[in-house]
Amino acid sequence: MNNTNNLRISSFKDIASPNEVRQEIPITETALSTVVRAREDIQNIIDGKDDRKIVIVGPCSIHNYDQTLEYARKLNELRIKTEDKLLIIMRTYFEKPRTTVGWKGFLYDPHLDGSYDLQEGVNLSRKLLVEINEMGLPTATEVLGPIVIQYYSDLICWSAIGARTAESQTHRELASGLSMPVGFKNGTEGNLDIAINAILSAKANHSFLGMDEDGKVAIVETTGNEYGHIILRGGKNGPNYSAESIKETADLCVDAGITPAIIVDCSHANSGKDFRNQSVVWHDAWKQIENGGDSIKGFMLESNLEEGNQKIGDNLEYGVSITDSCIGLEETELLLGKSF
Repeated sequence: MNNTNNLRISSFKDIASPNEVRQEIPITETALSTVVRAREDIQNIIDGKDDRKIVIVGPCSIHNYDQTLEYARKLNELRIKTEDKLLIIMRTYFEKPRTTVGWKGFLYDPHLDGSYDLQEGVNLSRKLLVEINEMGLPTATEVLGPIVIQYYSDLICWSAIGARTAESQTHRELASGLSMPVGFKNGTEGNLDIAINAILSAKANHSFLGMDEDGKVAIVETTGNEYGHIILRGGKNGPNYSAESIKETADLCVDAGITPAIIVDCSHANSGKDFRNQSVVWHDAWKQIENGGDSIKGFMLESNLEEGNQKIGDNLEYGVSITDSCIGLEETELLLGKSF
């Protein structure tokens, strides 16, 4: 009899379950305290109980363990200096969405050589999150794979669903069960209804097939996530951070019965994909806040130790992104330290 199953699968490989990885790399009491406090702070900002602004800032994607820790230590110093005005959360993005093909991120290929050592990627990603949260610096990530988030969700304070996946039923269901606030980006075309519909879907309870903490296929039942909100990242028709765009977004949220809580992404289409324009978006949105734009709850910045980006190769420059271009740490310090 001819086989009709798994005809294009070359192999299946075992990997430790989320519970096994958590036992090997446990969350510490200090890291746990950071996560709990930051999640509560984010919720209070969204609810209007805390006047600070959220700033999700850091590398476009993580690609080097030691450089990430160096960046985190320096960002944490800035967090402490500005904590009365800002809630700084570090971008720890371990998965990279691809339009076609390419490097999929530190979690999938931590050695940058196509070896796809996923077990090592999972372990190193979790170790990084423990160390960063132990500093008192909260962490954020983008959720791409519906399974891998189980390995470190207990260490994430805020998560994003990207422009390519905000329309995905799988990701909306997943967001409904995540333990932290979740931001949904508008679609790549710039359309807002995708994100608003995603927020509404994630608020509802869902039942779907997923994986439990022991790595077994299970029916997952969720209670819904009350802290979904919108991220404006621009689109093919241009940026959407202007006062008119912010008002339109807030009005659409109100019409849908959603609290107008907007995160302005200073990168991507809002910057015209030019990292040097992130500061333009940043300053414009801050002026709106000063003029009473209370629906703006925070910002996203792509930042690294050094500015720009580079292609993966044998002689990588220290502290430079291997995905999207980022502003350097010096400019980051200027923006975060002199915005009020």
